[in-house]
Amino acid sequence: MNRLSSLTKKINSKGRYYRYAKYPVVPLSFSDIYIITRKEDRLDLLADQFYGDTELWWIITMANLGKIKRDSFFVEGGLQIRIPQDTQSIIDEYNRINS
Repeated sequence: MNRLSSLTKKINSKGRYYRYAKYPVVPLSFSDIYIITRKEDRLDLLADQFYGDTELWWIITMANLGKIKRDSFFVEGGLQIRIPQDTQSIIDEYNRINS
């Protein structure tokens, strides 16, 4: 899923850009998985491992605000993080708030 495809492209005198993406709150669920990260873990690789799609790394980030830096794919080793399993409802909410 390319999350930028749902955002409107705009053109102005400075060029083309996407409007700002809004991200949904990722609710806690009994189906969530918790893992302890290793120093070699990356968000895109974790998304591929758990979701089969590297582009869903942002779901893991939004589920772990305050634990994971939003400006890097790299995750500090030794953190307990939450991996949400109900990705479809999160993606649906993302699309709803960005339409």
